[in-house]
Amino acid sequence: MALDFLAGCAGGVAGVLVGHPFDTVKVRLQVQSMEKPQYRGTLHCFQAIIKQESVLGLYRGLGSPLLGLTFINALVFGVQGNTLRALGRDSPLNQFLAGAAAGAIQCVICCPMELAKTRLQLQEAGPARTYRGPVDCLAQVYRREGLRGVNRGMVSTLLRETPSFGVYFLTYDVLTRALGCEPGDRLLVPKLLLAGGTSGIASWLSTYPLDVVKSRLQADGLRGAPRYRGIVDCVRQSYRAEGWRVFTRGLASTLLRAFPVNAATFATVTVVLSYARGEEARPEGDAVPAAPAGPALAQPSSL
Repeated sequence: MALDFLAGCAGGVAGVLVGHPFDTVKVRLQVQSMEKPQYRGTLHCFQAIIKQESVLGLYRGLGSPLLGLTFINALVFGVQGNTLRALGRDSPLNQFLAGAAAGAIQCVICCPMELAKTRLQLQEAGPARTYRGPVDCLAQVYRREGLRGVNRGMVSTLLRETPSFGVYFLTYDVLTRALGCEPGDRLLVPKLLLAGGTSGIASWLSTYPLDVVKSRLQADGLRGAPRYRGIVDCVRQSYRAEGWRVFTRGLASTLLRAFPVNAATFATVTVVLSYARGEEARPEGDAVPAAPAGPALAQPSSL
């Protein structure tokens, strides 16, 4: 359990470093006003950020996901593994249920972390910036709005993460079985990369409109007076002003991010487990188990 936790944390760090620029673009596209849009699309947003703020602008708010990474992975690994064992059988349905449970529990840390990340990604660069970092951001929000402010977007985060993690683990389980991911297979790592990347894309597609709503709720009031009274009001106002396409805004950058993030996570987890376990991780002689490799090999979060 401890080894899987450490490997997952390392894989999560790699995933965040690879995927954060895409996440910054996604958030800016999601919350920009269509009355005065700053960006014409994913590529233009990338170019504008680099031109105006340098490459470092793409990594604004990086401290927040890294700060909560250890705790999130601890919850995801612990809850998913223990739930799967409690259910008594490793089946696709139980993989979904265990993943959904993990997604729901980790929202306690994920929601405040994403609130800080979103606000840091959207604040102006330079000395006029409002927040010095994720801790300062959450401290300021707490002083002004209390725990309710720190947990803004919790319900939308819960509605997003619970099915999303279920879809992630279900897709990963189905793909690893279909691909024949077995210990000792020389193509094990490429197969896991493919399964993980595809699972990440599937999980985002399953709940992406809720992610748009969550980002808008967490950014609400950052630039001007608050606009939304809750999830339903945010959906209503967004649809009325911009149509159904508003709920797909930033999807391209999200999907571009999903595959390499999960690929990086799986690769790192595999390397860490390989070095840590050494010969213990390799089957002896011809005794190769017939069952597909289970999620104990790698269980990354959707960061």
